Amino acid sequence: MSERLAHYVSDRPFNPAEPVAMSPELERYYLASQWQMMWRRFKRHKIAVVSAIVLLLSYASILVTEFLAPYNLHTRNTEFIYAPPQRPRLFHEGSFIGPYVYPLKYSLNMQTLKREYEPDHSQPQKLRFFCSGDDYNFWGLILGSFHVLCPPEKGTAFFLGTDRLGRDMLSRLLYGARISLTVGLVGIAISFVLGIVIGGIAGFFGGRTDAFIQRVIEILRSLPELPLWLALSAALPANWSPILVYFGITIILGLLDWPGLARAVRSKLLSLRQDDFVVASRMMGGRPPHIIGRHLVPNFMSHLIASATLSIPGMILGETALSFLGLGLRPPITSWGVLLAEAQNVEAIALYPWLLLPMVPVIVVTLAFNFLGDGMRDAADPYH
Repeated sequence: MSERLAHYVSDRPFNPAEPVAMSPELERYYLASQWQMMWRRFKRHKIAVVSAIVLLLSYASILVTEFLAPYNLHTRNTEFIYAPPQRPRLFHEGSFIGPYVYPLKYSLNMQTLKREYEPDHSQPQKLRFFCSGDDYNFWGLILGSFHVLCPPEKGTAFFLGTDRLGRDMLSRLLYGARISLTVGLVGIAISFVLGIVIGGIAGFFGGRTDAFIQRVIEILRSLPELPLWLALSAALPANWSPILVYFGITIILGLLDWPGLARAVRSKLLSLRQDDFVVASRMMGGRPPHIIGRHLVPNFMSHLIASATLSIPGMILGETALSFLGLGLRPPITSWGVLLAEAQNVEAIALYPWLLLPMVPVIVVTLAFNFLGDGMRDAADPYH
């Protein structure tokens, strides 16, 4: 006969008033707020966390672009037009000498008329760190010349090559990030406000108001997006200053992106407006703006943030496409789309493939935003 197992269940009478003992970890879990639970679920999404770090570093870099860029945005090296990338190295002839580059020797191939550059392996040139280099105007306010990385004395450091005017591609990519990354934030701010207001009105009042707004949204969504962008961008006056063109493009992107967010807000409000807490607020005299802003919107704000995160890369791609086609931002403003516009020539791409490098940060940022949006959407799902 098998041995009888010990009985671990307490035989004391159940007292509902007696507090249940639990560990501190379990207590923090059951007493966590909605945002704390979202953060715990988000941390389990490793790709989303990595994407968030990438985006955080990207947006932090635009605050100190002048410090990070080795050259000024408009510095021209006329002796190094279409120079290839210089690879940084650490070891020279088996000995460690620190980060350095080999200088480039220029020659013109008379048969192909192609500029050819050969590294001079006999003269390594050490890179300089935390040094004085090209002058700049920090955010248009403070004159300075301090750089984290500078080219060698009487040397060059073109890590991503140069363009047709001899300008450093790495520096121009860093400066272009300031425009391309912020255009998505400004555009989504406009879209966010319009989507919440218009979608909130449609979902809260319903009836004819909802039907009219839905017909307007259907008309806007039936129009092809890219041709509409092109038409509105071409309508911008040609004599506008670069800053006005920038704000014009962001407003256009924001005005065309709100219907999807408005539909999401409307569907959420339709499902929440008959809940007890909304009815109670209405019976206590709460006005519609107060009910929408104080009770309804906070209940699905996490979903709105996830939707907005997924919309930002669409705006970045929109600005890049418009600038690439010559209907968006134009020089002297520098963005990733403006840089890619120089890669339209097939001959230039075949001879100087580094001109396509601006598409790399566009792809990385777009994927990072999509992965971040997926992670936030999963974290905001109460049934996840």
